Amino acid sequence: MLDVRRLILLRDLAAHGTVTAVADLHGVTPSAVSQQLRLLEEETGTRLLERTGRSVHLTAAGHQLADDTENVLTALEQAQNRLHTGTGKPTGPLHLACFPSALAPVAAPLCEVLESTHENLRLHITEAEPESAVRLLLQRRVDIALLYRYTNLATPSHPDVETRTLRIDPLVAVLRYDHPVAGPGRPPIDLRELADTPWITAPPQTPCGDAVFQACRSAGFTPKVRHTCTDFSAMIALAANGGHTVLIPRMATAQLPPALTARPVTDNTLTRTIEAAVRHGTTHEPTIAASLAGLRLLSGSTEDSTESNHP
Repeated sequence: MLDVRRLILLRDLAAHGTVTAVADLHGVTPSAVSQQLRLLEEETGTRLLERTGRSVHLTAAGHQLADDTENVLTALEQAQNRLHTGTGKPTGPLHLACFPSALAPVAAPLCEVLESTHENLRLHITEAEPESAVRLLLQRRVDIALLYRYTNLATPSHPDVETRTLRIDPLVAVLRYDHPVAGPGRPPIDLRELADTPWITAPPQTPCGDAVFQACRSAGFTPKVRHTCTDFSAMIALAANGGHTVLIPRMATAQLPPALTARPVTDNTLTRTIEAAVRHGTTHEPTIAASLAGLRLLSGSTEDSTESNHP
């Protein structure tokens, strides 16, 4: 009988290309990975790897076994799901990958809701941006991934997963109360009104940074960036002290300092879609079903919008 853990190492080597990357993924040493792969070759009686100097590549047989490993893992997962479905009760650990700005408003409340409702369920949260979260999901290191997509970037759906839309999270302008366009009773802000102000943005080639720059270019100007950072809390702190313009998702503005206000903008494309992603065929597993229900409740979503994505 082949060792499933060794099969997973082979699968990950096929996906990531180097023993070092596989070792980092699993939190072990490269020599430990190499040893387990050698043992797998002994188990199969087949040469699975080609070693050239310090490089390692899968043979044709190695690639075939790596592909077959996905079928093995899927079968095991389905067997486990049938056992859980038979009990009808959410039990055991549930692993959730969550992007940073959803940790406090979504993941933390979900933990309280699930563990207070289902005494045998324990939520484990891992912070991860969407691309990493999907990778963890497909590697079966997490059970659910919270993702986002910025509307004005036309970001494609993630392949090989089922997604459920939880909410639409608009970007808002975070300004000091004494800013000329931030007074009470004013209509939503046209970005052109902020063209001459100093800005704080996420770096280019990050989703939020690209979304903001795209929106400003569509409005006819390039923002005058004073500070660049990826942490929304840091952006808010800098805006409170310096009076600079920040354009960030409303989800990240739950606790603004007294000096600041969050104002809507007129650009209706400047939103991000928040989604929950799961592997195909797992939505009816009681633990995942309970978690998806909790996420819909916390997000105020009454719809069960599902999208199945394939490459």
